[in-house]
Amino acid sequence: MTTRPEPSRDIARLIELMAALRTPGTGCPWDLAQDFSTIAPYTIEEAYEVADAIARGDEADLVDELGDLLLQVAFHARLGQEAGRFEFGDVVHAITAKLIRRHPHVFGDARDLDTKAVNAQWAAIKAQEKAEKSQRAAEAGTAVAAGDIAARPRTLDGIPLALPALTRALKLQEKAGKVGFDWGAVGPVIAKIKEEIAEVEAEVAAGDRAAAAGEIGDVLFAVANLARHLGVDPEDALRRTNHKFTRRFQAIEDALARVGRAPEQSDLAEMDALWNAAKAAERGE
Repeated sequence: MTTRPEPSRDIARLIELMAALRTPGTGCPWDLAQDFSTIAPYTIEEAYEVADAIARGDEADLVDELGDLLLQVAFHARLGQEAGRFEFGDVVHAITAKLIRRHPHVFGDARDLDTKAVNAQWAAIKAQEKAEKSQRAAEAGTAVAAGDIAARPRTLDGIPLALPALTRALKLQEKAGKVGFDWGAVGPVIAKIKEEIAEVEAEVAAGDRAAAAGEIGDVLFAVANLARHLGVDPEDALRRTNHKFTRRFQAIEDALARVGRAPEQSDLAEMDALWNAAKAAERGE
């Protein structure tokens, strides 16, 4: 009879359990069927669930979701170890080295820096890391010939394609802004949003839905830019609005249920009135 392992606070136990799950013949068939690409969507999903637990203020669930996210790291590390490429210790070494390297004001001689100086130093260190990474790629033969334009480091390199679109838009704008491609005030950003909305209206009037879709993307990009200029995370802002919409729509359902009806038995005018009532109740009106 196999002895059932006990839970542990030791990271080594997690690594052992992950290895057991991936052991052919005795492991879990589902875990054994996975690879980096099939696990990646779960990694992204778990990160969102961490953010959701934080937004809900659910500390117990946050602990649970952080565990799920940590499992994703252990899973990827195990896949790397099986391929003979890297293991969990290499992941830990990489992040500890990065923390030390990027914080000379804490672990080095660059002391007594204010926030502005720390941010400038951080950007300089990241730029140096990026240049060194490109150099290593060139030396390994993965970059094109020296002197080719495509071989040079580019401002927007390194922003993952798998990021949520709003988050990626924010990061693209931040990087472009650091090299001067940015408005210096909020006013032109708002004007740009209005311009993009007018272009959507024009395409809708022309009956060109495909062109309208492209213009809607421009509107969303411009709104993300406005959020950035106001110091707002657009992904978090939309997540909060989604939660608000859910809460208020459920209030509509509850109000209708109290009189024995469902939303499909109502109409827009009634539901809109119930929405406004839910909104007023939240404001204490």
